[in-house]
Amino acid sequence: MVATRYKTAFQLYPYAKVSAQDNAAARHPVVIVGGGPVGLALALDLGQKGTPALVLDDHDGAGLGSKAICFAKRTLDIATRLGAGQPMVEKGIVWNVGKVFHEDHKIFDFNLQPEPGHRNPAFINLQQPYFEKYLVDAIHTAQAAGAPIEIRGRNCVTKLENHGSYSTLTVETPDGPYLLEADYLIACDGARSPLREMMDLSFDGRVFEDNFLIADVHMKADFPTERWFWFEPPFKGAGQSALLHKQPDDIWRIDFQLGWDIDRAHELDPSRIRARVDAMLSSQAGQVPEYTLEWTSIYTFQCRRMEKFRHGNVIFAGDSAHQVSPFGARGANSGVQDADNLGWKLDLVVKGLADESLLDSYGTEREHGADENILNSSRATDFMTPKSELSKTFRNAVLELAAKHAFARPLVNSGRLSVPCNYAGFALFGEDMLAEGPEASRPGMTCPDAPHDEGFILDHLGGGFTLLALGCEAQDVVSHGLTVKALTIPAPSGALAKRYLGDAPQGIFLIRPDQHIIARWSEFDAAAATAALAQAIGKDLSC
Repeated sequence: MVATRYKTAFQLYPYAKVSAQDNAAARHPVVIVGGGPVGLALALDLGQKGTPALVLDDHDGAGLGSKAICFAKRTLDIATRLGAGQPMVEKGIVWNVGKVFHEDHKIFDFNLQPEPGHRNPAFINLQQPYFEKYLVDAIHTAQAAGAPIEIRGRNCVTKLENHGSYSTLTVETPDGPYLLEADYLIACDGARSPLREMMDLSFDGRVFEDNFLIADVHMKADFPTERWFWFEPPFKGAGQSALLHKQPDDIWRIDFQLGWDIDRAHELDPSRIRARVDAMLSSQAGQVPEYTLEWTSIYTFQCRRMEKFRHGNVIFAGDSAHQVSPFGARGANSGVQDADNLGWKLDLVVKGLADESLLDSYGTEREHGADENILNSSRATDFMTPKSELSKTFRNAVLELAAKHAFARPLVNSGRLSVPCNYAGFALFGEDMLAEGPEASRPGMTCPDAPHDEGFILDHLGGGFTLLALGCEAQDVVSHGLTVKALTIPAPSGALAKRYLGDAPQGIFLIRPDQHIIARWSEFDAAAATAALAQAIGKDLSC
């Protein structure tokens, strides 16, 4: 059966019958199941590189409801490369500052991006439907320029037959079912992933015994655009913790931690929710402004992941592969990093420029990323919800110290916020021959942004392999069917020199299409760059 229609914030890809529904199963190089942020970002990346991508979504656009709202700088940098970042930042609520409270007093505040010189902020708050809309807008722009991307709304996959080298899908539509085949099938179909269930694959981890009430409140308020988090908040009925931050269109997201043993129906009574919201607002503003409850729900969360993200020609990404708590904004942000990691590798494999084994590195690198996110998410939850009187005493002692001493503040964990994944030491990364270079630009790290040429350096790296030469010369490298473009900046200065070179007078950086640094040297060496490129695409250097 086709999934039940639900209310959409934006009808982005209304159903339309395609000729394939009346013909024998057509074969597609890449089929992506799921039209959320991960699936759309992957399709856009592939299509811009010239690799055909078909997206199947069981709805026809972004759904209403409580979804991701916090998008990190790394995600915005990826979206900017794909042509969707600017409208996101323009619509979103920009914030770099957060404040942490214990009971009725502020412990400290923090700035996630104290240094200027970045195109994108540390975070924006933007409702997920907008994030998806701007990705679809960028897809339409790419389609107009010839990018081979197709989205089919209200196309629900109901059966999967895997044949090893390809998969056959049964797709249900309002006009009945049809078949199609996929050389590579990418499951971006969410935490309850029907494709994962069809393949009978495990999804193991930890279930947290707690309940959180979400209230999206529409109101005019003068609170600053910051992330406010309370441990043991002073307002009545708030529970063990509370969170407040602003979204576009005068929507405020409020979270209350209610504990485990609750009556859900009772807690979702609008009058009970309003009593909690009233208590919070009056404690902060002295009075309760007029507001409406736009959306309310109670959720529990789990930290889980699949043992392996790649299963032959079927690859899992986003929530279908891993799930974390919402504290730290690691869900959608890590999923977009999955798409960013997979896109260029899948593109090379489909084009025959890399062996299929390159796709194994997607699993290795992003499984590491999922473990890192799950670890941070679990630690945050344990800190927020002490499981014994002893752990609560320790937690409160840390909070008391943090109010007076900066050394204790890193121990406070109200949700370690999403940061770019570091792949240092993984197989695809090469030499570090820049002895005086800073940590920020060593192999495995994402490229730092910095002002350059009336713009920013990330704008000049694009979506291919780049050889960045700072303070010295380099030449294009052509090898293994790939051309690595040299970008020479003879006299780097300011933030660009500081973030890439540190105390080194010059440097060469080989950069992947996902803007992770492969290797760095003090001067250009064509043979070294060729060898590092081969390593980066999984080629056997002994051949």
